[in-house]
Amino acid sequence: MTSSIPAVDPRTAEGSALQAVLLDMDGTLVDTEGIWWDTEVSIFAELGHALAEEYREVVVGGPMTRSASFLIQATGADIALAELTGLLNSRFTELIDGTVPLLPGARRLLTELAAHGVPTALVSASHRRVMESVLRSIGPEHFALTVAGDDIGRTKPHPDPYLFAAAGLGADPARCVVVEDTVTGVTAAEAAGCQVVAVPSLVMIEPAVGRTVVGSLEEVDVPFLRTLITGMH
Repeated sequence: MTSSIPAVDPRTAEGSALQAVLLDMDGTLVDTEGIWWDTEVSIFAELGHALAEEYREVVVGGPMTRSASFLIQATGADIALAELTGLLNSRFTELIDGTVPLLPGARRLLTELAAHGVPTALVSASHRRVMESVLRSIGPEHFALTVAGDDIGRTKPHPDPYLFAAAGLGADPARCVVVEDTVTGVTAAEAAGCQVVAVPSLVMIEPAVGRTVVGSLEEVDVPFLRTLITGMH
């Protein structure tokens, strides 16, 4: 039996369109990874411990509880995890004082996504109190949804934050593009089944199937993001 339905180019079919863009925060949109490290160094100095530089690559991009647990174990500092996470969050928000620098291309990309009506979510391993402080610099109006590290039971590198964000936007994870700067975030996004644009900050990230690596957000625009979905096989 011959179908009377007109042929549709699969690259423009509704089901193959870009449905949402999910963006990491620290190190991806805002230049805060160095501020986080300064925060950790200063707190541990007050506790009588010097942080080795190699610890920096371990804690970058990770959830607060994982990073703090690692630093306690690595230094032997006599402090409870809950107390340390509270100190780190408080010191970080003091240091940024509501103002953080956006990375090159971030403001332009967010403005372009809004102009094209692409649903956008901010998905971070940082705690809600930190996210709300940073959002004053980024602009909360750019996001239909925000997901912080303490909003759900499991954060990155688990897929939960990205699955939660996609569901909240009514999007199929496979039709979402995630923009991340760390291996931890990329792992979470890929486990959720999303296409990934990696913009490495401190640690190298290699290209892979479903993962495109760029030098900065200045290389990312809406047409480029759409090709990542329409080019899927």
